[in-house]
Amino acid sequence: MTDLAPKYNPNEVEKGRYQTWLDENLFKPSGDKKAHPYAIVIPPPNVTGKLHLGHAWDTAIQDTLIRFKRMQGYDTLYLPGMDHAGIATQAKVEARLREEGKDRHELGRDKFLEQVWDWKDEYANIIKGQWAKMGLSLDYSRERFTLDDGLSKAVKKVFVQLYNEGLIYRGEYIINWDPKLETALSDIEVVHKDDKGAFYHIKYPFADGSGFVEIATTRPETMFGDTAVAVAPGDERYKDLVGKELILPLVGRHIPIIEDQHVDPEFGTGLVKITPAHDPNDFAVGNRHNLERINVMNDDGTMNEEAGKYAGMDRFEARDALVKDLEKEGYLIKIEPIVHSVGHSERSGVQVEPRLSKQWFVKMKPLADKVLENQETADKVNFVPERFEGTLKQWMENVHDWVISRQLWWGHRIPAWYNKKTGETYVGVDAPKDIENWKQDPDVLDTWFSSALWPFSTLGWPDEDAEDFKRYFPTNALVTGYDIIFFWVSRMIFQSLHFTGKRPFNDVVLHGLMRDEQGRKMSKSLGNGVDPMDVVDKYGADALRWFLLNGTAPGQDTRYDPKKLSAAWNFINKIWNASRFVIMNLPEDAKPAHMPDTANFDLADSWIFDRLNHVVTEVNRLFDEYKFGEAGRELYNFIWNDFCDWYIEISKVALNGDDEALKSRKQDNLIWILDQILRLLHPIMPFVTEKLWLSMPHDGKSIMTASYPVAHKEFENKQADDEMAFLIEMIKAVRNIRMEVNAPMSSEIDIMVQLDDAANEHILRDNAEYVESFLHPKNLEVATEISAPKLAKTAVIPGAQIFVPLTELVNVDDELAKMEKEEERLVSEVERAQKKLANKGFVDHAPEAVVNKEKEKMADYESQLAGVRERIQELKESK
Repeated sequence: MTDLAPKYNPNEVEKGRYQTWLDENLFKPSGDKKAHPYAIVIPPPNVTGKLHLGHAWDTAIQDTLIRFKRMQGYDTLYLPGMDHAGIATQAKVEARLREEGKDRHELGRDKFLEQVWDWKDEYANIIKGQWAKMGLSLDYSRERFTLDDGLSKAVKKVFVQLYNEGLIYRGEYIINWDPKLETALSDIEVVHKDDKGAFYHIKYPFADGSGFVEIATTRPETMFGDTAVAVAPGDERYKDLVGKELILPLVGRHIPIIEDQHVDPEFGTGLVKITPAHDPNDFAVGNRHNLERINVMNDDGTMNEEAGKYAGMDRFEARDALVKDLEKEGYLIKIEPIVHSVGHSERSGVQVEPRLSKQWFVKMKPLADKVLENQETADKVNFVPERFEGTLKQWMENVHDWVISRQLWWGHRIPAWYNKKTGETYVGVDAPKDIENWKQDPDVLDTWFSSALWPFSTLGWPDEDAEDFKRYFPTNALVTGYDIIFFWVSRMIFQSLHFTGKRPFNDVVLHGLMRDEQGRKMSKSLGNGVDPMDVVDKYGADALRWFLLNGTAPGQDTRYDPKKLSAAWNFINKIWNASRFVIMNLPEDAKPAHMPDTANFDLADSWIFDRLNHVVTEVNRLFDEYKFGEAGRELYNFIWNDFCDWYIEISKVALNGDDEALKSRKQDNLIWILDQILRLLHPIMPFVTEKLWLSMPHDGKSIMTASYPVAHKEFENKQADDEMAFLIEMIKAVRNIRMEVNAPMSSEIDIMVQLDDAANEHILRDNAEYVESFLHPKNLEVATEISAPKLAKTAVIPGAQIFVPLTELVNVDDELAKMEKEEERLVSEVERAQKKLANKGFVDHAPEAVVNKEKEKMADYESQLAGVRERIQELKESK
């Protein structure tokens, strides 16, 4: 046995422990083919920076599940890995290069990618250090990266197969364009924010000189791409204008007036300019009317040659210059300021530009339909909480084709080549043989394309005979935030169903967002983020994990609260001190915990083992149901209240006594319960439980390989639970009375207990040593009928009424004098309050809240005065 410090110090407890676990290969699967497999693949963090509290929350839940199942005898795999995060990582590296005065185009693709790989290595090491500090039992021998060879093989197979099946295609469509990063974005990479803008009302003259129509637009710089003006079919105001031609201001090009159902006649003037290359709705209108598509911008958001003299200007500079010229030439009618929702790039923050572009797309409807069909079967993906299944279904029912090409250098290069001579397209896993005649597509795939394959590509797929794939797929649980259902969860499901015929995981366990103390979402802009490693340094990993698992119910947001971290540390310190007490009271030759014999149990023993049985049953059930907060409450109440506050205190009677046989039994019971507590807690608090378990007699090299507690029928004892509850309530009631009258716990007092049922008398008789030890009675009267003294403190508990005569506890004359002095004070306070409230000037002119406060104070003084006068009367009657 090891000496334990008087106070819990997480830094000392955690130091070197993780490396020991790694050295002993404790994180690898057991290899027991008879055991049920249980697998979780870590949601791969982006190699863009350090992990935040959301990652800590994710992984604390995952590791708790893995450690729980490992101790239950499952063959567990917790697979680590990271995501290359194409657009995000490239943006970070480009920002670093700009600080150094460099540019990726100057470096060239190969040199730039070397820089990104260096970044990846730097942050991968940081992330692994954070995983270690959190105590994650990851099998690093199976670590994966979304750009490693195995995953690249899977990505190519998926792309080629979907292409051959007609589910991947290349075409010109309006996409979201990031002019800063110069790449396409999917819809869910666009964040909409309210921006100040304007409606610019512009004259579009008729070509025949007969006047003009008024067009309102928020993006006048796109007018160079206008190819029509549209009105709603049947709009009486404009029916005679359909077919006429307008002159595009400052450009001179003629454009027709057309009818199209896209136009809302109730909105604005009912006339809409149609710019097919710069608006998704206009693109659809253009297709219906065979309109020309004129792209007026370059990739970097500057205007191109279609914009005439504005070519080369930034889009917003061009807007300002154009508006001035429109006003100068008499085309500008008015500018109407508005606030409107505008799409911004999630990564760069700039306004997204809807823009015609040739991109690669996934045809989503057939894949989405398969997800919806599967959710109606027994093999559906189960959502915890269940309500979030609706989010998946809604996304799948309203899905758009997914633009998967990105104009980046960091990522999976699209496996498509274009023949330099014929223009033919070749798509394949391997490059064309006569490669000199072909040019590979320069774009890369959206990051989510590779991470959608994560649950099975990490296990060896597309080799369906890979041992890990056969053994651990589908995985058991995916733990992630509810905000990523459509980004990632849905894509993993449809790719898995399409390529493996199976769901990727049985359950999706969703937590909420981590908010600050004021309830705000943590963000860089607010500066309210918290580094989980700072929390670990201050409170320890176990305290952080306890806080994260007990903070909220599944699917709910939670607030970061330092007070709760402090409370978690206090709880662990309580466990530490209780463990230290038990270990210090063991004999030198103490053996590892073994099942006690219930034949020798007294009431306290029977009660604590029945309570242990209850907690073991509940925690096993609640962990399986992912209700970690409820499991935490069960553990907390049992450990702090039942074990520490009651059973340990009760056991001190025997431990300090002369009956060696009884002392030995108590020691055996204490070490068994402590052993079970540490095992119950280990999945959540791996470090401190390991330290304490190894500090007492134990079998095995780590608590991690010990079996998780199970309930034992022989420990069930409802009667003992009821009887001990009666005894505890009685002890608490008498202690409260002592506190009320300032009677020291060590002083002897008379106690009278009037039982509702005489059958309960044996509880006090059989446990006389506990009554003596905790209550110090001078005389103890127990009966079903008791003549209570006039001057007594009374308490009512289930099954009995308790009286404590006060004549033994207080000097009546002294107490009477004290009460009469208090009566004088309270009479004075009541009179002062009455006088103040009788003052019409105060009542009429003071704020209502102040007046009400004074009324509350007077009512409180009157209540206290009534109680004191009642007490004075009792004292006088007792003389």
